[in-house]
Amino acid sequence: MSPMEAIQAATVNAAELLGWDEDIGTIAPGYFADIIAVAGNPLENVTVLEDVRFVMQGGKVVKQ
Repeated sequence: MSPMEAIQAATVNAAELLGWDEDIGTIAPGYFADIIAVAGNPLENVTVLEDVRFVMQGGKVVKQ
Protein backbone atom coordinates (compact mmCIF):
# COMPACT_ATOMS: atom_id res chain seq x y z
CA MET A 1 0.00 0.00 0.00
CA SER A 2 1.40 3.40 -0.92
CA PRO A 3 1.48 6.22 1.66
CA MET A 4 -1.46 7.92 -0.11
CA GLU A 5 -3.48 4.70 -0.06
CA ALA A 6 -2.73 4.26 3.66
CA ILE A 7 -3.87 7.82 4.43
CA GLN A 8 -7.03 7.36 2.36
CA ALA A 9 -7.73 4.03 4.09
CA ALA A 10 -7.59 5.79 7.46
CA THR A 11 -9.77 8.73 6.40
CA VAL A 12 -12.02 8.62 3.34
CA ASN A 13 -12.36 4.83 3.14
CA ALA A 14 -12.87 4.42 6.89
CA ALA A 15 -15.58 7.09 6.91
CA GLU A 16 -17.35 5.36 4.05
CA LEU A 17 -17.21 1.93 5.72
CA LEU A 18 -18.63 3.40 8.93
CA GLY A 19 -21.44 5.08 7.00
CA TRP A 20 -20.23 8.51 8.13
CA ASP A 21 -18.90 9.70 4.77
CA GLU A 22 -21.35 12.62 4.68
CA ASP A 23 -19.87 14.01 7.93
CA ILE A 24 -16.19 12.99 8.11
CA GLY A 25 -13.27 11.83 6.00
CA THR A 26 -13.02 14.89 3.75
CA ILE A 27 -12.01 18.50 4.28
CA ALA A 28 -15.00 20.37 2.85
CA PRO A 29 -17.74 22.79 3.95
CA GLY A 30 -20.26 21.10 6.23
CA TYR A 31 -17.90 18.31 7.32
CA PHE A 32 -16.40 18.04 10.81
CA ALA A 33 -13.05 19.87 10.72
CA ASP A 34 -10.59 17.48 12.33
CA ILE A 35 -7.14 18.23 10.89
CA ILE A 36 -3.58 17.38 11.88
CA ALA A 37 -0.26 18.85 10.77
CA VAL A 38 3.12 17.17 10.80
CA ALA A 39 6.68 18.32 10.07
CA GLY A 40 7.26 16.79 6.67
CA ASN A 41 5.48 15.22 3.76
CA PRO A 42 3.73 11.94 4.68
CA LEU A 43 3.63 11.01 1.00
CA GLU A 44 7.43 10.90 1.03
CA ASN A 45 7.83 9.46 4.55
CA VAL A 46 4.68 8.12 6.19
CA THR A 47 6.41 7.88 9.59
CA VAL A 48 6.12 11.67 10.02
CA LEU A 49 2.50 10.92 10.99
CA GLU A 50 3.87 9.49 14.27
CA ASP A 51 4.80 13.03 15.45
CA VAL A 52 1.69 15.20 15.22
CA ARG A 53 2.51 18.89 15.78
CA PHE A 54 -0.91 20.52 15.37
CA VAL A 55 -4.48 19.31 15.90
CA MET A 56 -7.72 21.08 15.02
CA GLN A 57 -10.83 19.29 16.22
CA GLY A 58 -14.33 20.51 15.44
CA GLY A 59 -12.84 23.71 14.04
CA LYS A 60 -10.95 24.52 17.27
CA VAL A 61 -7.20 24.24 17.82
CA VAL A 62 -6.51 21.68 20.57
CA LYS A 63 -2.74 21.25 20.09
CA GLN A 64 -0.29 23.75 18.69
